[in-house]
Amino acid sequence: MWGQGHFSRVLATESVSFSEVVQMDEDTHCDKVEDVVGSHIEDAVTFWAQSISRNKDIMKIGCSLSEVCPQANSGLGNLDPKKIYGGLFSEDKCWYRCKVMKIISDEKCLVRYIDYGNTEILNRSDIVEIPLELQFSSVAKKYKLWGLQIPSNQEVTQFDQGRTFLGSLIFEKEIKMKIKATSQDGTVIAQAEYGSVDIGEEVFKKGFAEKCKLTSRTDICEENKSDPGQLVLRNLKSPIPLWGHRSNQSTFSRPKGRLSGKLTLDLKNENDSGNPMTFPKESLAVSDFNLGSNVSLAKIKQDQKLIEENEKLKTEKDALLESYKALELKVEQIAQELQQEKAASMDLTHHLESTLKTCVDTRMKNLAAKMKMLKEMRHVRIGVRFGNDLSEAIQVLDEGCFTTPVSLKGLEIMWAEYILAQEKIKTCENVNEGNILIAQRNEMQQKLYMSVEDFILQVDESSLHKRLKILQDLSASLEAVYGQAREGANSDEILTKFYDWKCDKREEFTNVRSETEASLQRLVAWFQRTLKVFDLSVEESLISEDTIGNIDEILEKTESSVCKELEISQIDQSDGDKEIILNTYSQILQRIRSEERLITTVQAKYKDSIEFKQQLIEYLNKTPSVDHLLSVKKTLKSLKAQLRWKLVEKNNLEESDDPDDSQIEKIKEEITQLHNHVFQEIYCEREEYEKLTSLAQKWFPELPLLHPEIGLLKYMNSGGLLTMSLERDLLDAEPMKELSSKRPLVCSEVNGQIILLKGYSVDVDTEAKVIERAAAYHRAWKEAEEESGLLPLIFLFLCKSDPLAYVMVPYYPRASLSAVQASMPLNSEEALKVMKGVAQGLHTLHKADIIHGSLHQNNVFALNREQGIVGDFDFTKSVSQRASVNMMVGDLSLISPELKMGKPASASSDLYAYGCLLLWDDKIKSLLCSLIYYRSSITAEQVLNAECFLIPKEKSVPNPEKDTEYIPYKKEEEIKTENLDKCMEKTRNGEATFDC
Repeated sequence: MWGQGHFSRVLATESVSFSEVVQMDEDTHCDKVEDVVGSHIEDAVTFWAQSISRNKDIMKIGCSLSEVCPQANSGLGNLDPKKIYGGLFSEDKCWYRCKVMKIISDEKCLVRYIDYGNTEILNRSDIVEIPLELQFSSVAKKYKLWGLQIPSNQEVTQFDQGRTFLGSLIFEKEIKMKIKATSQDGTVIAQAEYGSVDIGEEVFKKGFAEKCKLTSRTDICEENKSDPGQLVLRNLKSPIPLWGHRSNQSTFSRPKGRLSGKLTLDLKNENDSGNPMTFPKESLAVSDFNLGSNVSLAKIKQDQKLIEENEKLKTEKDALLESYKALELKVEQIAQELQQEKAASMDLTHHLESTLKTCVDTRMKNLAAKMKMLKEMRHVRIGVRFGNDLSEAIQVLDEGCFTTPVSLKGLEIMWAEYILAQEKIKTCENVNEGNILIAQRNEMQQKLYMSVEDFILQVDESSLHKRLKILQDLSASLEAVYGQAREGANSDEILTKFYDWKCDKREEFTNVRSETEASLQRLVAWFQRTLKVFDLSVEESLISEDTIGNIDEILEKTESSVCKELEISQIDQSDGDKEIILNTYSQILQRIRSEERLITTVQAKYKDSIEFKQQLIEYLNKTPSVDHLLSVKKTLKSLKAQLRWKLVEKNNLEESDDPDDSQIEKIKEEITQLHNHVFQEIYCEREEYEKLTSLAQKWFPELPLLHPEIGLLKYMNSGGLLTMSLERDLLDAEPMKELSSKRPLVCSEVNGQIILLKGYSVDVDTEAKVIERAAAYHRAWKEAEEESGLLPLIFLFLCKSDPLAYVMVPYYPRASLSAVQASMPLNSEEALKVMKGVAQGLHTLHKADIIHGSLHQNNVFALNREQGIVGDFDFTKSVSQRASVNMMVGDLSLISPELKMGKPASASSDLYAYGCLLLWDDKIKSLLCSLIYYRSSITAEQVLNAECFLIPKEKSVPNPEKDTEYIPYKKEEEIKTENLDKCMEKTRNGEATFDC
């Protein structure tokens, strides 16, 4: 970094006053061409830019401001809007020239940084007077794209997107401006080009601007000036990049951007030969733009919308209250009416009972009741009883049945041959032989590509998603009616038998209905004849036995027919009928499942084919490049060399006879910055390794063979944990003597996070084992990460000078269970939360077939007294070696009885140690019994489902069908509880047996 003395030398060698600084020609000529660099974006057609020719002016301005402004007087009284001041930019605390645009309050002013174009609200104390030699025209100019304008009805979101898009095209890029005209406010209207790209056309194509009607050049100058208040709204937090933090004002830099190559060379020539001055060359992604300039507008619209919705909700609330009161009154009226109707019904019932004395009346009443039931029954859909829905399902399956695509078989053959070719490359160890195999694979790729295209085309023509949705809906509706299907043979005889049965049942039911309707018609005819007999208006006497007929026989026949139909409609199906329907339903469901599996297979193959086609288009007949990774490694090597040199320089200064504290502090800051840069590059390196690993696993297994220098195979074998760029001496670490009883531990800080380096002594034989065990642990954590219940591993690296392997993990000071319990023991609620997290960690390990073996209070952590995690273990030791260490909690051994009997460590022994750690809490005694009881087969997953860990606590219902579920039966638990104290006492004395 540049010091104050060096800047003095630079200023001395320049010996050029700012009155001689070249100023931009105010008389902009039409069709004049300028090379500029975009510095600030206002909207999709308006931006600020700096001329390439004025790069040196920017440097000189910054240098002069860094010396003048800290001693200058603050702006007092009324600030002159035409005058240029010095402003302290809030992002980097450096001084830049600015003009006051608007006085917001007595303490706040809106200013524009005239050499860059962005605006900011500053305190008056951050605005100072600058000398006359700095009172010259701005470096940056305001430009507007020729022939374009912002649509008047454009929304805020589209406005932000347009500005972001324009920024991605011109921000900090060297562009060519063909000047067309100049507005009255000084805005230059020009055609912008970046290379061969017309930037205005690109903005127009994206729809962020519209063509405006071109006027004469004299009319163009009549544009209105922008209101400063509107500039506050749009540019208050403009997308100016962060202007890096600087240790002092003499170390100046322009806003983060891209300087041309010529400028860099000129600056190098102007500076001392021994201290080259360079500027960071960073690219700006579209996502880097701060879109906060429209936050106020969006906030106002959002607040207005919320107020309108609030008023609307209040109105709806009042209407609902009125409706509620009306309904409540109506309910009371209906209740009274029902009470009256009930009383009337009771009176009518008593009246009917007293009047219906004859047999005919009784039979008629019974028949009327049955007729009512029959009417209701006929309104109910009984097609399910006769398999109508099954018939419809069969019809759906037959009509739109999806068959295997013709191209699928050939595609699967080509896939198999392609995978075989990939496997041969993966197992190849000779480069020459590998090149032959790669050529053969590439030839196979071409053939597979053709098959993939045919398959994709054929699948696109079919309606897979629609057919799958039909099948899913059909199976859901059938399962809702018939429940569990039966696993049986797939036979066409089942459907034939179903159709025969359906026809017989339908014929039988149709005959019964016809008989019922005929009987009712005879009864209705009898009533009609009887009416004529008792009609006085009929002159002819109709009283005879033949006219009235035998009413008892008619009633008997009618009752019999009605009862028979009711019986058929209500009676349960026979076992034979149920068997036929269940077999048919199972057959249909099998066909649905079979077709769904086929569609799912085709969809999966279709997805793989699309991915293959996209990948092949990108890497057709070529292998992915590792140049970016090598570039990162080269940068890392340079940074590490600088860091080592700075560390040596710091040590020399500290050991000198007359150390300079300020110089030492400065070097420490530089070391910190270099540390951060090194780790940023290491994370970039990991990202590149992840990309190459994904490509190697899917499409290019030859990458480790063709590029052995990058160590991709080691990275893949370590599960992405191993890094070869990190070294112990690069970390400014402090030894942790209080924690280093068994292995060297050091503490450091990385990117604001305190970490521990755990050193493991390794040799040629154990190094691979350490990497393998750490990788298995890391993969288990990676499955769920924060929800895994495990301590994460950040990095694993090997020491080049010593036989040590280092594992980097987060450092949680005084968070181990032993430290927490010693200082302020957990209460019952905290203990349950912590130990549930520990159980989750054990479940994660056991699911990955990893036995911890050495669970104890020092590698269990209670983060914030509410989150429990399991720490890592000694990766140099096997499971049996870890389990052989006798750890104690209080006076109780954590070694389970089976381990003492010589049996290997298992998940049960981990849970035994877990149970011993629970001893401080009496409320979980029932769970504790099952954990340390030898004959118990409880698992970590069942511990998580234990009643004491349920929030809120609920009483569990025993389910005898699930033998694996943890259910503490009363009798067994009483026996375990009675033996618990004896078992614990024997365990303390080393006398535990299998009967405890």
